[in-house]
Amino acid sequence: MVNYFSDYADLCFEAFGDRVKHWITFSDPRTMAEKGFETGHHAPGLQLHGTGLYRAAHHIIKAHAQAWHSYNSTWRAKQRGLVGISLNCDWGEPVDISSPKDIEAAERYLQFCLGWFANPIYAGDYPQVMKERIGKKSVEQGLDMSRLPVFSLQEKSYIKGTSDFLGLGHFTTRYITERNYPSRQGPSYQNDRDLVELVDPNWPDLGSKWLYSVPWGFRRLLHFAQTQYGNPPIYVTENGASQKLHCTQLCDEWRIQYLKGYINEMLKAIKDGANIKGYTSWSLLDKFEWEKGYSDRYGFYYVEFNNRNKPRYPKASVQYYEKIITANGFPNPREVESWYLKALETCSINNQMLAAEPLLSHMQMVTEIVVPTVCTLCVLISAVLLMLLLRSQS
Repeated sequence: MVNYFSDYADLCFEAFGDRVKHWITFSDPRTMAEKGFETGHHAPGLQLHGTGLYRAAHHIIKAHAQAWHSYNSTWRAKQRGLVGISLNCDWGEPVDISSPKDIEAAERYLQFCLGWFANPIYAGDYPQVMKERIGKKSVEQGLDMSRLPVFSLQEKSYIKGTSDFLGLGHFTTRYITERNYPSRQGPSYQNDRDLVELVDPNWPDLGSKWLYSVPWGFRRLLHFAQTQYGNPPIYVTENGASQKLHCTQLCDEWRIQYLKGYINEMLKAIKDGANIKGYTSWSLLDKFEWEKGYSDRYGFYYVEFNNRNKPRYPKASVQYYEKIITANGFPNPREVESWYLKALETCSINNQMLAAEPLLSHMQMVTEIVVPTVCTLCVLISAVLLMLLLRSQS
């Protein structure tokens, strides 16, 4: 698979490299590995508990490195682009900051999430805590060797340094504590981590069950990446909130508040010294979202999927986000508040348009189906009457 992926990457570099200057080899590979080879929720739907996800990730990392080397040796001098990887991770905060066990559990949470892929790319090998814990548990489970694959010395050297930038996706935060009870299950990713994830009931609850608005965690994750991996250039590739289930669809004031909080914390991280080169909010349009299909809506633009033409309607967050990126930040509180009020005014108009959509669809059907059918019938009836008239005359 590594060689197949390298062939595919080379084809892309050759076809699009004269225009594309920023390449991401894999987006959110942790989810691909865990849900594809551990839980089976995503393709290829395998449940190889405690083994499959580590083997899949191992080859993803090697495939990324080979694609980077291919670009570096063959295409970089001519195309002058950059190649990186995009990793998604939530922030893990210790429940008790005075408890060494909770602090270690929170660190473990981050290393099993972000460090799993970033550490080999920036340091040449898996995080030490992953090697130690998975190795120890494998021995306890009667295995001769660790369930975590091993990079050879040559592979470590080949993989280390294969990223011109770090893509970082982030959505929310969890409180982390040490798991103080034994697991009755066999090998698994969750058991290898040995921790418990908690949420604060006071955190704003957004559309998806797993998503809470915790802006301060974003700044801490950016600081973690900055210090762990030598302050690499960072592109925030995903950050956003999904549709709140019981709210007016276009007046997404919760998304506006989410954007305001998270972007502000990113700006603080830049002042802290993080080398952040760009930010992409997730996402431009409502679109296909993993196994959820089209039910989870993250878009700035609402897409009416039930209409054959898939019309798009701007949500309130469109206008607000446009103001942020035009100003490259937040000028002053009074002006930012005016952005918010104007955005909500605009969305009420768009809501009226959306409410009229069924009527417009019926009118379109009348225009496209009924009218041509009636016209065709009229022509046929006229032809029959003409033919009967000619026969009577003859």
